[in-house]
Amino acid sequence: MKQVRIAELKSRLSEYLRAVRRGESIAVLDRETPIAQIVPLRERAALRLRKPAAGTPTPNRVTLPKPLGLKVDVFKLLLEERQSHR
Repeated sequence: MKQVRIAELKSRLSEYLRAVRRGESIAVLDRETPIAQIVPLRERAALRLRKPAAGTPTPNRVTLPKPLGLKVDVFKLLLEERQSHR
């Protein structure tokens, strides 16, 4: 991995970015202390849809957990939480 000080990186940024585009990683140094790393972006994996595993129930056949039976007004709690962040 290449190492470069901040001043040199600033003066030759385009050159270093071309190196990153070619696949190289660069460590950025503040004097002699590494403070950052510039790495190439990985290709984002496309969203893949796959078939459910054999024996998996259809969504409308999944059993839901029983309600907890708590005496709490969820909407009131949500409203209080949202108003407290203003």
